[in-house]
Amino acid sequence: MNNKTKPTRKVLITGAGRGIGLAIAQKLSEEYTLILHASQEGNLQSVGEGNYALYADFSDPVQVSDFCKKLKQEHGDSLYAVINNAGVAIDKSLIFQPERDIDKMLNVNLKAPIMICKTAMKLFTLKKEGVIINISSCVGQTGNAFQSVYAATKAGLVALSKSLAQEAAALSEEHRIRVLSVSPGLIQSEMTDKIPPQMLNQVLQLVPAKRIGKPSEVAELISFLLSDKASYINSSNIEVDGGLR
Repeated sequence: MNNKTKPTRKVLITGAGRGIGLAIAQKLSEEYTLILHASQEGNLQSVGEGNYALYADFSDPVQVSDFCKKLKQEHGDSLYAVINNAGVAIDKSLIFQPERDIDKMLNVNLKAPIMICKTAMKLFTLKKEGVIINISSCVGQTGNAFQSVYAATKAGLVALSKSLAQEAAALSEEHRIRVLSVSPGLIQSEMTDKIPPQMLNQVLQLVPAKRIGKPSEVAELISFLLSDKASYINSSNIEVDGGLR
């Protein structure tokens, strides 16, 4: 696809270099112009013709601030949607969790999405149109041992999404701004590849689907939620977890 035929609607995908973010980028590449984020150059497998790359280490608030400024200045006029997917999990008992690790998870998983949402909401409020999808996690609802901070940040994304959806309505009676969260469960990734087989089998006993999910299955949902077919889905947290309980 050349630049002349590239769609005018732009979608930001953070953490687009691998896993769910990469799958989302691949799924949306034909329908939208993509703004792909990675923490540093070289972390994106491919930007693709007509798309854009923005780099920032979200653990650094200064870089987040610069990222938001560039997003507004370079893409604000045609930004249609934001998918806050970038995240980091550092599994450890809270008793032994260094404060630097706590800060990193808070900054990457929660503060950076908040600041990006702030930028997007300013732009969307002017146009009275836009979609924000925050990628949470099933552990944000269930909790998980040795992931207390990670789970707290993911729960925060659900609350953020629901609150922003209400704010959009409070700011304008006539608008087409939607804010949602999606909570994946056990999805195939570098992280799941490292789980010992015995432990993985134990977890799968809790999943009625009896298998690990695919990143492409999350991407299919994101594609639908961005479309006009999902125009009445707002403020929801949608679980993609095979029924994990």
